[in-house]
Amino acid sequence: MKIAVVGGGPGGLYFAALMKQLDPAHEVTVWERNAASDTFGFGVVFSDETLGGIGNADTEIAAAMSRRFARWTDIDIHFRGEQHTVGGQGFAAMSRKELLELLQQRCGDLGVDVRFSTLAPDVAELSRTHDLVLAADGLNSAIRGAYADSFKPSLDLRRSKYMWLGTDLVFEAFKFFIKDTEHGVMQIHGYPYSDQGSTFIVEMHEDVWRSAGFDETEGQVFPPGVSDEAAIARITEIFRDELQGHSVLSNNSKWLNFTTVRNENWRHGNIVLLGDAAHTAHFSIGSGTKLAMEDSLALAACLHEHPDVETALAAYEAERRPVVESTQRAAQASLEWFENIGQYAGQDPVQFCFNLLTRSRRITYDNLKLRDPGFAALADKAFAESAGVQDVAPAMFQPARIGSLELKNRIVVSPMDMYSAVDGLPGDFHLTHLGSKALGGAGLVMTEMVCVSDVGRITPGCTGLYSDEQAAGWRRIVDFVHQQSTAKIGAQIGHSGRKGSTRLMWEGIDVPLEDGWDVMGPSALPYGENCNVPREMDRSDMQQVLAEFTDAARRAADAGFDLLELHAAHGYLLSSFLSPLSNRRTDEYGGSLANRLRYPLEVFDAVRAAWPAERPLTVRLSATDWVEGGNTDDDAVEIARAFIAHGADGIDVSSGQVSKEEKPAFGRSYQTPFADKIRNQAAAASGVAVIAVGAVSSYDDVNSILLAGRADFCALGRTHLYNPQWTLQAAAEQDYRGPGADWPLPFKAGRRKPPSARTDAVRPRLSLLRELEPESAATHVRWTPNAARSAEVLASGV
Repeated sequence: MKIAVVGGGPGGLYFAALMKQLDPAHEVTVWERNAASDTFGFGVVFSDETLGGIGNADTEIAAAMSRRFARWTDIDIHFRGEQHTVGGQGFAAMSRKELLELLQQRCGDLGVDVRFSTLAPDVAELSRTHDLVLAADGLNSAIRGAYADSFKPSLDLRRSKYMWLGTDLVFEAFKFFIKDTEHGVMQIHGYPYSDQGSTFIVEMHEDVWRSAGFDETEGQVFPPGVSDEAAIARITEIFRDELQGHSVLSNNSKWLNFTTVRNENWRHGNIVLLGDAAHTAHFSIGSGTKLAMEDSLALAACLHEHPDVETALAAYEAERRPVVESTQRAAQASLEWFENIGQYAGQDPVQFCFNLLTRSRRITYDNLKLRDPGFAALADKAFAESAGVQDVAPAMFQPARIGSLELKNRIVVSPMDMYSAVDGLPGDFHLTHLGSKALGGAGLVMTEMVCVSDVGRITPGCTGLYSDEQAAGWRRIVDFVHQQSTAKIGAQIGHSGRKGSTRLMWEGIDVPLEDGWDVMGPSALPYGENCNVPREMDRSDMQQVLAEFTDAARRAADAGFDLLELHAAHGYLLSSFLSPLSNRRTDEYGGSLANRLRYPLEVFDAVRAAWPAERPLTVRLSATDWVEGGNTDDDAVEIARAFIAHGADGIDVSSGQVSKEEKPAFGRSYQTPFADKIRNQAAAASGVAVIAVGAVSSYDDVNSILLAGRADFCALGRTHLYNPQWTLQAAAEQDYRGPGADWPLPFKAGRRKPPSARTDAVRPRLSLLRELEPESAATHVRWTPNAARSAEVLASGV
């Protein structure tokens, strides 16, 4: 093959070297516009997984890298005058300059034609004259720009500012310095890369950056290789204590905004993107160099395995895209966590550390417990103290309150529409459904959305609270829960609005009934194509619906419910008033957010007055519409604040279902960041409980969310459909026995996990002496270069 590589960074060079090893007859040319000695940045970090791949692909490069690695396992977090160390992580880092030198040498030895200080020929010409063109030309890829119609790039420029620096202070571990300055929170991401120095990245929100005066050079253009020395001097002063008298080192260092690069396609004909040209992931979760070298390995392998370039490139993208997208999801969560770090400034240091470590959702409580049991125990103890209890237990089984209502644990059965009622009446199905969930151990069981009128139903199968007969049906279910379990039960009341008069879910979700009822909403706008068109509500309609909510609240109180939730999410009536996508009114109930809030708050106030004062009232919100021009998470914070000011005892945080045009970012616990933001920016200071919901399915995820302070409760829906006994099984699997998971007496014999296959059988002892290693030696390894070098010398016998 005749191969053109545009870009002589680690990704391009490593690919070139691998292709020459696979077949020396390949003609590989690398064009790099910078000189061979030019390099930007300081250290690069690799995971054990990536190093294993490099070792399998090129043992010579792997061995040369290994000799230069700084290795350690610890993360030190400095926050509010305390340092907490968490071990068991496993890091390997080296100088980026040395890595490039190794790869340059390897390419030279293998016969790759590397042309430094040389611009590549026109890409169209390269495509005609070569079998393959590799675009490894970085974040600002000219090749990607030239064929943007094919690659369809998306460039997400973030608001936080960061600067890539170094220091001659050699850290012993990965360092996070979180500094609460008079201007706001600033943070340092630092790690050693040799016995000479460490990477030292400073980052802060743009508002903090401006307040601190760093915007003085905002309009100044620095030539390549020139650093922002005024800013560096200021950084040195701010972090004087952390630097311990050492210097800050610069290398083309200037303020940047991180850009997340995504592309719908990675290939155009025989041109393919690699590394930062194809994708980026925030530096707080990993190294772009790591991703680029993994790309190179996969691409070289696919080209070797497949008979033609087109098939090979398709295989490369199919293989790498899921890996990259998974990394980018974790990186996005981490990026957004650091963008919002100011909201955690008041957290207890131990909780803050746990929050930081689990920010990307890749590390969870169970994972952390395996890595560093000591720190996991410390997090459990701190959480128990914050809950005001003596007994340390899994976070999900610690008691908590919503308003004055005390719950035995923090698990909520989320409201789930069952579409199984007749004329709004709950029957035996609902008794079995909700009763089984209460017997299954959850602290709070929520009904589906119970509709406040017949025309407020979503489907003919929805339940209601608009008649005394319906209230009596609910009383039967409430009595069963109270008599047969220690769970509490709450009712969610709502009105379908423009999403009403549709078929049962399994007959066609959102499909209008052939002979249904008229629907209404804030504006005459349908939920989506082929959906019912509502009539715009007038003031008499609004008063009528408000009275219906009030009557439903009184009936819920008479039925004995412990808690009431107002449904203002998912595009139903109150939610459609809140969203600018569905509310286009020109009167005092439309326009600004304050106006769009007016009617939902009027309903809330009326319900609050009708509902017993000693029982909690919560609100479910859609924290984002997932549509451009709709409500965002920032809007959700303001909406939550408004309901809290009117007396809400809890905020149940969901998202979306406001428009058919939505594009949710589905994934594990994908809605939790919204609960996190509302809790830490709006609710926690008022003592208002926040409930997280959305693809939370494991007890590990629940414990991680709670320990990090992202929510006070977790609501699980589909998980409880799959297994009504989920909470009790979670207790058995965590070996927990206590008041947070009390088994009904008839079920008590099942509280032990059943025996499984013989893979967990007791094995005989087969050795006389065991090799014992102190826990600290395996968990906590520091980078101490002099000691590491001495160990190498002793091992070599020199």
